[in-house]
Amino acid sequence: MAGYKETPRQKMIAMMYLVLTALLALNVSKDMINAFLVVNESIETTNEKFSGKIEEIYSRFHRDYKLNQTKVEPFWLKALEARKLSNEMIQYLENIEFEVVSLSERTDSLQTLRDFYDTVAKPDPNNPSKTINVVSLNLSKVETRDSYDIPTNYFIGQSEDGSKGEAIILRKKIEEYREKMIQLIDPKNRSKLNIGLETDGEYYSADHHKQNWQMHNFYRTILAADITILNKIIAEIKNAEFDVVSLLNRSVSAEDFKVTDLTAKVIPKSNYILLGEKYQAEIFVAAYDSTQDLHAYYILNADQINAQNEKNAIPISGKNGIANLILPANSVGQKRYAGVVNVLTPQGDTNKYYFNEEFTVAPPSATVSPTAMNVFYIGLDNPVRISVPGISDSKVRAMMDNGTIEPKANGEYIVKVTDQGRSTIKVMALMDGKIKLMDEFEFRNKLVPPPFALVAGKEKLGSGRINKSEIEAYPYVLAKLEDFVFEGVQYTVTSFRFSADVSGLLQEAKIDGNKLNDKALRIIKNARKNTRIFFDNIEAKGPDNRIVNLPDVILTLN
Repeated sequence: MAGYKETPRQKMIAMMYLVLTALLALNVSKDMINAFLVVNESIETTNEKFSGKIEEIYSRFHRDYKLNQTKVEPFWLKALEARKLSNEMIQYLENIEFEVVSLSERTDSLQTLRDFYDTVAKPDPNNPSKTINVVSLNLSKVETRDSYDIPTNYFIGQSEDGSKGEAIILRKKIEEYREKMIQLIDPKNRSKLNIGLETDGEYYSADHHKQNWQMHNFYRTILAADITILNKIIAEIKNAEFDVVSLLNRSVSAEDFKVTDLTAKVIPKSNYILLGEKYQAEIFVAAYDSTQDLHAYYILNADQINAQNEKNAIPISGKNGIANLILPANSVGQKRYAGVVNVLTPQGDTNKYYFNEEFTVAPPSATVSPTAMNVFYIGLDNPVRISVPGISDSKVRAMMDNGTIEPKANGEYIVKVTDQGRSTIKVMALMDGKIKLMDEFEFRNKLVPPPFALVAGKEKLGSGRINKSEIEAYPYVLAKLEDFVFEGVQYTVTSFRFSADVSGLLQEAKIDGNKLNDKALRIIKNARKNTRIFFDNIEAKGPDNRIVNLPDVILTLN
């Protein structure tokens, strides 16, 4: 889309980028690093404010969709796809920020979150009058923000042209995102689209050597610059989302909103509210004259308004033909309300349009359910199920200390631990474009329990009897776990000592592996009936590569 006219917002982003480029060209001093912090903070503030504008256009679009789903649905579905693509891209960029800070500071996930991320109150994009708590990187706390060795290796890798690091992956994702967003717009309207996010321009180093996009942005740039560049890309993503969704909304012709009847409409921002937040809904009459004053009323815990309870109805403030209902969510449970909109006709009569709605108030919570046990076992793939009520699995994230947690699909994760003690899992959710800490859970890390030994496939614990032929047919000592929560977990016998009392003389054989050697088999063959044979010093290796000692086995030959 070369040659498009830049919007004021894009010009502002470009100006910030020029400042950033100028800083990169200078010898980095403490003052320069502080300058990066200022530029980065400015971009973050701009992104935060612009998120509210994006939510406003979605709100208007959704109201149009509720009015005439048949006509608006094709455009609304594309707008939802734009939101999905943008959220995924922003989440990827935020994950990159998190990873490069962790690598640079040499900290694990939980320590990174604790040391360098702040839980701060920020304006709710859905309601500027309230705030929500979100987790945000505090770049000033990152001690290695002036370091470039580890960040360069992360972004560029062991390559001279940036073809092996994270930067080339980022570039391809940006190009893929850009193309998918363009495809959402009808070809005849694409000339109106100011999407930006160009990666194929001409770039030059400070000494005027030509570079590609990834080398220009991430080669030998300090961590503070990398974070600023990533936030600048997030700004461009938000700008692209706003432009695409705005153009989709404008693509719906005004004549598509013809109606044949009047009806009261209730459009809630969400029917699932967390405790302590507020339920919000817009109430209006379809095809209503916005020049008239709106008279709307509601009653809590009612299915409808009638002549008996209308006198107790509470008025709803509003203007321009829309009443804005805001209810506090100060107790959990299913809530319902009913209301009426009074419309004055040209003849002076009052028409009544009734409505009712319900919503759910739930406490902020998350669940982490081990699917096979109550603890995490060292050396095993421990499956867990993580969910946040009211939040889709795709918007849930998990981090842990004293181990690793890897997402699979549909809320399923695999936890791996290496040390005994305790592990903490933090569960966060992406809500309104921000990461919110939902809950944290503590688990015990335990060793896999030791097995017992089997001789010739027989479960002979302590003293028991066995035939010579059974041992000769299957001359192995095996290890078996009994009643363990995981299936298929195996120990391998690595060595043991075999001995027997033959005619008052103790004969023995030290064996590596789990199979009786020729010497042991000769001792058994020559032994008389009722001879006691011993299997001791039995060692076995478990799934965590730990060597354990198994209880002795004493048998009597038949």
